[in-house]
Amino acid sequence: MVMSKEFDYTKLKHVTSVDQSDRKVPYNLRQSGPTKVEMLISTRVRKSPYWHLSMQAGCWRATVYNRIYHPRGYVKPEDGGAMVEYDAIVNHVTMWNVAVERQIQVKGPDAEKFVDYVITRDATKISPMRARYVILCNAYGGVLNDPILLRISKDEFWFSLSDSDIGMYLQGVNADGKFNCTIEEIDACPVQIQGPKSKALMKDLLDDQVDLENIPFYGLAEVKVAGRSCVISQSGFSGEAGYEIYLRDATLYADEMWNAVLEAGKKHKLMVIAPAHHRRIQAGILSWGQDMDQQHNPFQCNLGYQISLSGKGEWKKTSDYVGKQALEKMKAEIKAGKKPYKLQLVGLELGGKPIDDYAPDFWLISNEDGGDPVGFITSPWWHPEKKTNIAMGYVPFDGTLNANGFPKGKVGKKFKVHLPEKYSVKPGTPVDAVIVDIPFKESYNANTREVVSG
Repeated sequence: MVMSKEFDYTKLKHVTSVDQSDRKVPYNLRQSGPTKVEMLISTRVRKSPYWHLSMQAGCWRATVYNRIYHPRGYVKPEDGGAMVEYDAIVNHVTMWNVAVERQIQVKGPDAEKFVDYVITRDATKISPMRARYVILCNAYGGVLNDPILLRISKDEFWFSLSDSDIGMYLQGVNADGKFNCTIEEIDACPVQIQGPKSKALMKDLLDDQVDLENIPFYGLAEVKVAGRSCVISQSGFSGEAGYEIYLRDATLYADEMWNAVLEAGKKHKLMVIAPAHHRRIQAGILSWGQDMDQQHNPFQCNLGYQISLSGKGEWKKTSDYVGKQALEKMKAEIKAGKKPYKLQLVGLELGGKPIDDYAPDFWLISNEDGGDPVGFITSPWWHPEKKTNIAMGYVPFDGTLNANGFPKGKVGKKFKVHLPEKYSVKPGTPVDAVIVDIPFKESYNANTREVVSG
């Protein structure tokens, strides 16, 4: 859909044929396109310690994430746009300003007990100086956040947040002081170093402070960068090899750390880019607020493996936690052939011209024979290696379970996707789409998202 000054916004219709009756607040499916507005920069939204450095690096657009301004583009469209940044991450090494991943510290004698209560997996199985991808659910089983959880020590954890301000929620959970711990946001801000040359860059940057060869995926280490205290993690939001550098006292020392990375990265063709959503979509990594929110339960967005209803090792969790009762009920209903929700997240390959930028709308999905929309796309992009568009999106849940007892879209089932004119082969005619397995491209690290057998 091409927007202009003359565009008639009164013609935009709200889509009612997609069944969102299980949601209190439906997704807004009006197709308004790339609406021309200017972002207001004001003091009610926070600038991170790296904001000015992103501007120096050429950032030309931004969004808001966790109430912090978030750089989302460095290479302009006329110079190749986001796909130039894609080339940098898959062939060289990149640095991202991800200070928007606010760090919520839980510290004290009951830190482990508190964390175990608010996440769905067993916090007692996470060793000090290790991290894990976790989810927090509300009492109804909705996903509140899917952060990386860092265990700094026996009595200290950091929640590295995705895009929902969970810090105030955590303080509210412990408002009565039931757990003997403090819950505060701290001045620790991460950058991500992602790409096949990331280890070589980190070796040069850290100068033998730590044996990178023996840090496991989600392993942590205390280091100095430019003489300043940092925690590093072998992790990232891309599917490529990579690390995160969490700088302590970032407000004071942002320039020193950032510039040290730039210097070390010169010989490795380091490029400062926006978070690589094209690469994270390939890896099947979800984005909170885009692919799920607090009204999605873990089963419908393929996070059922995070639910410790049964299993072994790290998954064998018998303690109580927020949302347990609702989640147990949902799984039982699914196993019994019932449908406790309307739509299921699936992977799709679809036609059309290459989608080479962020989608401004949740594009609509119809059944194979066309007709009124029944679902919508959440995260689309062009897959250069497959030479096709890929996407994650929601289609009607048919009650199918995979071998592990969790919902899964039927691979091979066909749909139609209504693309905007910019990406349509024939404007007004939807393109073919088919359900495929996620991920679309394997990640550098082994898939640590274990599935719990039911």
